[in-house]
Amino acid sequence: MTNNRKKIIVVDDNTTNLIACKNILKPFYEIYPVSSAMNLFALLEQIVPDLILLDVEMPVMNGYEAARLLNNNDKYKELPVIFLTAKCDEESELEGLNLGAVDYIFKPFVGPLLLRRIETHLSLIEYKTELKTQNILMQEMLLSKTGKVWQLQNAVLEIVADLVERRDNNTGGHVSRTQNLLRRMFEKLSEQGIYEDETAFWNLDFVLPSAQLHDVGKIGISDVILNKPGKLTPEEFEIMKSHVEIGVNAINNMEKITDDHSFLRHAKLFAGMHHEKWDGTGYPAGLKKFEIPLEGRLMAIADVYDALISVRPYKPAFSHERASDIISEGRGTSFDPQLVDIFNIVKSRFYNCD
Repeated sequence: MTNNRKKIIVVDDNTTNLIACKNILKPFYEIYPVSSAMNLFALLEQIVPDLILLDVEMPVMNGYEAARLLNNNDKYKELPVIFLTAKCDEESELEGLNLGAVDYIFKPFVGPLLLRRIETHLSLIEYKTELKTQNILMQEMLLSKTGKVWQLQNAVLEIVADLVERRDNNTGGHVSRTQNLLRRMFEKLSEQGIYEDETAFWNLDFVLPSAQLHDVGKIGISDVILNKPGKLTPEEFEIMKSHVEIGVNAINNMEKITDDHSFLRHAKLFAGMHHEKWDGTGYPAGLKKFEIPLEGRLMAIADVYDALISVRPYKPAFSHERASDIISEGRGTSFDPQLVDIFNIVKSRFYNCD
């Protein structure tokens, strides 16, 4: 039969006190009496008690010194301690409580009172342990549910991005490729500590999927223009440019029906800013330099690079080398100079990154 009784170590250099305490407690608990703090630590190598009753005034190592050692040891710092002492001044009691003791019992102790105090603290300890376990279980459940919601959200995003690409016959695989390019550039940014202030609270697994919506506004562009087999007229190009505003408006509508706007905030910046240029000649707002959020500056490079290496109605696919040269030529005009430098560090890994 399993012995489920609580284990209590009693530490006291006075044999009479030790025997008295043991006799009071042994009908209810497993009692381990020891006569010194040194013997306490030797015993702790063999058992894990539910409670330590620790005398304060002992030779060689007193109770306060023993408590400090317990607190400084990761194995023992969570063990509850009740001090036993004949010292009844407030200063001594405060010192003991500051060392983490759960209580302070004065000698000579009365049996029933000692039992009740111990019972109360063991019940509290058990309650805290159960509460901690429940909190862990709830956190695990929350993480599990969050993970499922996140999987669902990513699945919806992938479907939306796929629908956009299916309407545009010229951009197959564009979303997945640009995501890969962004990931590689961001990893190098983090490695080199560039733009740390802007990315300090970014979670890459959270931010990157939002980039899938950067071209969501193309859903609102006519198939005639979207799939025109040739170069667009100036009027048609103006209509094509409106996909940025359409995309931002669509994400704004999403924000109205959800409380979690952080994900959509990144998505809106990817969608609304990836055609802005470093020198202010981009669209839709003509922003320049650091007026353009980092999401837009990153996506501008990934978007243009992928367009360059892809077949379009008005041009063949450029080689990786030629596309890389064009990105470098845009350093300080179309693109953020520091991001172009990052691009040039990782560009050999960009090619064939489907």
